[in-house]
Amino acid sequence: MAGAAFGGAILVALVANPIAYVILAIVGLMGYKIGVSTMALTRPAFGIKGSILPTSLNTIVFLGWAVVNTFIAVISMSFIFSDLFGWAAYGEPGSTGPMILGIIIMSVLNLIAISLGRQSIKVVERIGIAIIMVLGIWITWIVFQTHSLTEILDWTPPAEHSMPIGTAVDVMAAFSLAWVLGIAEFTRYTRTPKAATAAPLLGATTALIWFVFVGVVATVGAAITTGEFNPDNSDPSSLVSNLGLGWVALVMIIVACVTTNVVNLMAAGISITNVTKKIKPLHSVWAVTILAGFLMLIPLYMASFLDTFMMFLDYIGMALAALLGILLTDYFFVRKRKYEVNQLELKGGKYWYFKGVNLRAIFVWLVGVIFYLVINPLPLFAETVGAVYPTIVVTAVLYLIVSKINSKQ
Repeated sequence: MAGAAFGGAILVALVANPIAYVILAIVGLMGYKIGVSTMALTRPAFGIKGSILPTSLNTIVFLGWAVVNTFIAVISMSFIFSDLFGWAAYGEPGSTGPMILGIIIMSVLNLIAISLGRQSIKVVERIGIAIIMVLGIWITWIVFQTHSLTEILDWTPPAEHSMPIGTAVDVMAAFSLAWVLGIAEFTRYTRTPKAATAAPLLGATTALIWFVFVGVVATVGAAITTGEFNPDNSDPSSLVSNLGLGWVALVMIIVACVTTNVVNLMAAGISITNVTKKIKPLHSVWAVTILAGFLMLIPLYMASFLDTFMMFLDYIGMALAALLGILLTDYFFVRKRKYEVNQLELKGGKYWYFKGVNLRAIFVWLVGVIFYLVINPLPLFAETVGAVYPTIVVTAVLYLIVSKINSKQ
């Protein structure tokens, strides 16, 4: 995001994030009202079997986030190993072995964290929040001890690393919207509509705007200090290492990544239960946690972790935008906020459609994906509003039209 300069990054955070989290709050309300997981909410629109499509997407998204967070923690471990044993740190020749050891350790920590039970997870999450707050304040203080706000504001990225505003909007939208597919897993247990909507909306918006501020300030500060802006070194572990924060900050990142992964892995595991009831939720969470450990080898052998991450975000934006347009339109405009819970698993029932699949929804989703791919590289969108939000709007309108035409036949 620093590629959009400080002003551009903060502007995007103030615009793109609130929109994404309004959508988060709306889906959170759906989870509260219907009392089922987010993937179960896709059944009325896509069909009981057709919901396997968004379920697969959701599993991949949250597995991807678990891999990203864990890989960041493993980078921190590699710096610690380097100080302790003199091993090669991430990015240095010979670092593959220490990184694989870190992946194994993090996989074990993830398994322990998600096996603690709901009440323990609540405690773990609160610890994670406290750690992230302290770390964010610490990083900001360190940067402003060396550089003034004026220096940060005046800094501009080199042309080859500059990020257009529309592209930045898409990055932020994909980053924030990814959480939407896991929100009902939590809001269905809330006691009031306000807790299901206002709490995640305000909490997520405030936190991520601050995270963008901290991340951009730290990245720009490191660029000014070193005289070089290298986006590949903008991950939290590399930043705190470049800023000289030492072991304590690296350990804090590791703990924070474990606590964040609890949400990612739970959402990915629970998604699988939408496909089959034969696997218990805890067992499915264990399975995706182990799978995430193997998937972490992908960024390890890619030329650039950042390029892998950006490709992942682009995939999220493309697939999620079309999906969310259909999901929201079906509930609020096609079904008029009336989902029949007793029909969500009934073969041959109201949400069975053609052999369990609503072909209209699949068609609209494919059109939405194609629309995103077409407009994404166009300067008109890349330099202004991006492709994610226009795709949501177009998909929503198209699904409403297709549904209305069908209801008249």
